[in-house]
Amino acid sequence: MDHVTLHYREDDKPHEECGVFGIYDLDGNDVAGTVYYGLLALQHRGQESCGIAVSDTEGPMGKVASAKGMGLVNEVFTPDDLEKLKGNIGIGHTRYSTAGASTRENAQPLVLNYMKGTLGLAHNGNLTNAPKLRRDLAFTGAIFQTTIDSEVIAYYIARQRVLSKSVEEAVIKTLKMLEGSYSLIVMSPRKLIGARDPFGFRPLCIGKRDNAYILASETCALDTIGAEYVRDVEPGEVVVITPNEGLVSHRDLCQKKHARCIFEYIYFARPDSVFDGMSVYNSRIIAGRCLAKDSPVDADVVVGVPESGNAAALGYSLESGIPYGTAFVKNGYVGRTFIKPKQSQRESSVQVKLNVLKDCVAGKRVIMIDDSIVRGTTSDRIVGMLKDAGAKEVHVRISSPPFLYPCYFGTDIPDSSQLIAYGRSIDEICKIIGADSLAYLEIDRLQELSGGRQYCHGCFTGKWPVEPPEEDIRGEYEK
Repeated sequence: MDHVTLHYREDDKPHEECGVFGIYDLDGNDVAGTVYYGLLALQHRGQESCGIAVSDTEGPMGKVASAKGMGLVNEVFTPDDLEKLKGNIGIGHTRYSTAGASTRENAQPLVLNYMKGTLGLAHNGNLTNAPKLRRDLAFTGAIFQTTIDSEVIAYYIARQRVLSKSVEEAVIKTLKMLEGSYSLIVMSPRKLIGARDPFGFRPLCIGKRDNAYILASETCALDTIGAEYVRDVEPGEVVVITPNEGLVSHRDLCQKKHARCIFEYIYFARPDSVFDGMSVYNSRIIAGRCLAKDSPVDADVVVGVPESGNAAALGYSLESGIPYGTAFVKNGYVGRTFIKPKQSQRESSVQVKLNVLKDCVAGKRVIMIDDSIVRGTTSDRIVGMLKDAGAKEVHVRISSPPFLYPCYFGTDIPDSSQLIAYGRSIDEICKIIGADSLAYLEIDRLQELSGGRQYCHGCFTGKWPVEPPEEDIRGEYEK
């Protein structure tokens, strides 16, 4: 097998935009350390940049301390950094860019100083009407510091706050102007607010630890800090946390039609998280069982491509009775972003991250379970690695349907022209990746993965819950 450098972004997987975390300790304890550990648990949702902003609700009104930078959470923050972040209310963010460049000024949380004080904001998602909203702001004199749609949200909240009785009223007025996906955490001097778009594209949950309320993208972050899972923020719901009233719910934007991102279940979320009441681990087990039922093949061992392929592989094994094996050893110290080997070097980016256990596959017929094939540029290398290790046959099973269309709601699935499945038959894809057979999850099975909940399947069918934007929202805005 030829060893070549991968000249595309990261590891040919779809990526999520980011993870958000917020906490309000009503007893007045400092929260920066808790935010840090919450972000560590959400690191898989974004590795380009991260940030923390905190405020002391008993201190000077609107004084916010913040720190952010490029890189992983444990690279950006030192113990000294956290020691300087004093305050009992805080928000944090890990970012992977799907709209706007990967630069320090685009790192979140965003902190605005305005007429009514300060506003901190952490956003996960993509606004499909962001260019129009941005132009409207620019024509009335707004000066932008970033190229991300999250800044548009912050500006509109600040403008509405001047005309509203409360910050939550300003948030709700702003949300009514937004189209697309958002899970949002807003920090004002005395309140912590969480909001989720009416379709519920992106996850957001509520936790409690002693006398502190927590908002987080995933329940695994609650487990990490020893908090109790209370419930999910419902699609369209706005929750407000204050010392006097605890948690108050506003449901002005709630609707019956939902569109959860099905890829939270398939790939994005950590397997130990629960998304709208459905265990992510169980979803992946179900996917594997469905593959075994719909696309069986005689083989000696079932293996998963780490990490999200592992549970699906176990599900396939449980359903088929074929033994489950560990074929890949993953280098846990390599993030999704790292220095790529140069063309002149023999190292493959895939092999920097994964190595094959020859004892598991040599002389065997192998079923390899992966969560997706985007461009196909790593699948052929992984299949080749198994065959180089002595596998007699490699049968690839994918725990999602084929990607045929781009995503506009916070996932960086590219245009159709870059997707290997677009315009090709499964047999053609099978030959390209060098497998002995290939099968994808049947699209009707997605309902089982979501536990019967409504989900978005636009990247597979081209049928999105709302009309796709007429202009590109996934590139970089002009500053």
